[in-house]
Amino acid sequence: MNILAIGAHFDDIELGCGGTLARHARQGDNVYIFVATTSGFTNYKNESVRGDDIALMEGRAAMEVLGATELICGNFQTLRVEFVEELNVQILRIVEEKKIDLAFCHWVGDIHHDHQAVAKASLHSCRHVPRMLMYRSNWYHSTCEFRGNFYVDITDTWETKQAAILAHESEVERTGKKWVSFFKNEAENAGQRIGVKYAEVFELIKWLQR
Repeated sequence: MNILAIGAHFDDIELGCGGTLARHARQGDNVYIFVATTSGFTNYKNESVRGDDIALMEGRAAMEVLGATELICGNFQTLRVEFVEELNVQILRIVEEKKIDLAFCHWVGDIHHDHQAVAKASLHSCRHVPRMLMYRSNWYHSTCEFRGNFYVDITDTWETKQAAILAHESEVERTGKKWVSFFKNEAENAGQRIGVKYAEVFELIKWLQR
């Protein structure tokens, strides 16, 4: 099976579906990763928080941990991603060239500007992909409801997901490791609902069973 995970920034995919991707990689599936931005960013004082080079280095390390087949990088700037044809074409090219069977993307109700734009582009460009799931990759509230209705047992790959998150050393340091504790709690809660130790939950867009 050919899997495509689409994210706006380095770290989004690891947080949202890292355990599931690691599971697919272990099963021998091809796991392709597309990150739309160079992922460096500055704060409102115009001070650099993370450079593009650091983001790329940490992103590559995280993808190696997950066992990804290939990392494909876009060139959009952080906080400047829009739902435009340039982004649509980049995703569509991957979908067609890699013959994608299953796609993971941002949840369309996410409040982050970049996440919303990439989610819309994903839905548009993956319209012929037979299976598609949306993930959450932050902890902020939205006026929309995330309808988590598709679960994946990641009990055996939680440690891999955690290691991939920790590979983003600069961001982990900035957030005081809150990412790990928050998403571990989310995985435990999702797992409890379906009777396993850890799980990731997604909102189902479509699922063609052959």
